[in-house]
Amino acid sequence: MIQRTRVFRAGEFFRLARTIVIGDLHGCYDELRLLLGVVALARADRVVCVGDLVVKGEKNREVLDLFIEDARFSAVLGNHDRALLEHWKGERNVLKPTQECARAELEPQRERYENFLASLPAYLDLGSHVVVHAGLRPGVALEEQSIEDLTELRTLGPDRTSREGVPWYEVYDGDKIALFGHWPSTPPRRGPRAIGLDTGCVYGYSLTAYVVEEEKFYSVEALRAYDTPGKRVA
Repeated sequence: MIQRTRVFRAGEFFRLARTIVIGDLHGCYDELRLLLGVVALARADRVVCVGDLVVKGEKNREVLDLFIEDARFSAVLGNHDRALLEHWKGERNVLKPTQECARAELEPQRERYENFLASLPAYLDLGSHVVVHAGLRPGVALEEQSIEDLTELRTLGPDRTSREGVPWYEVYDGDKIALFGHWPSTPPRRGPRAIGLDTGCVYGYSLTAYVVEEEKFYSVEALRAYDTPGKRVA
């Protein structure tokens, strides 16, 4: 189980430290700041993003700088984060147009951002919960999950990226509750042991956080749509 830390200041008792897990950011820095205000982020709190920190939105640098500079912030690797990283490493030649725009924005400080993205884990084990970007293959041990499933999985058919078929989260029954993003939906996608947090902020919908200790959702509306989804947000 996640340990809750008591926080004291000047002899007074303050609330327990919280783990705040946030959906896909995609460079939506302004909405992130608004959401942190709604959640009332405290000094002892921890913020975890389910990945896709960048691409499609307009403030990729601001998002990455916050996660690099504030020790309370961490994230797992998303498929768009991974695409940029692989391109910088010479492992991927062609980027999608939105990925190329993000690359150009980040290029002046490429080393700083490449090093940070390279440091992101494929999943974060929180004890009672596990944070992944896309999904977990049912019946496969956490440490044996493939990077492709962790960053791209939607359904359990022959094409992991397909939206047609049995969603992985409807079948997943792992010991840890999975907190994931990647597949935007309003309201959030839910399974017996999984909670989706991508509510399509970059497409003009909302940015959502889940506070583990409170078992509670918080959200803010997007300030505007920064991109058009390839498929309808459910």
